[in-house]
Amino acid sequence: MLMREFTSGLPEVYGALGEIGRSARAAGLEPELVELVKLRASQINGCAYCLSFHTARALELGMPAAKLALLAAWRDAGVHDARERAALGWTEALTLMARDHPGEAERAEARRVFGEAQFAALTVCIGLINQWNRICGGLGILPPEAVPPTQPA
Repeated sequence: MLMREFTSGLPEVYGALGEIGRSARAAGLEPELVELVKLRASQINGCAYCLSFHTARALELGMPAAKLALLAAWRDAGVHDARERAALGWTEALTLMARDHPGEAERAEARRVFGEAQFAALTVCIGLINQWNRICGGLGILPPEAVPPTQPA
């Protein structure tokens, strides 16, 4: 399935998900940080479409290649700042919560770094990308580079 088939088949769902994302971004989270969070959750969930989409967005925003290349090893990489590390820790805790319920340490660190309003917005962003990962992965939505040349993207 292609993304345009999903968006045209369920425009109200696509619009509602977009509105959630816009509302969360209105809390003032940096666009680059939001893309890192979306990429890390998508790596964990193995969502090819979201990885392709958010890598392109991060590059458009001028994200340093090292931050993208070392994202899976962010704890040891030394290229992510304290705010990014707090966001990535919270991203992993929420994304992997079926395996291990989010701990108070990750929650407290994210709250300390972001404050209550941005912590809530960050939590919504993480929940939303996990939803998109499940939609795209579940429906088999292909990233543009995986679309056969005979099939228009």
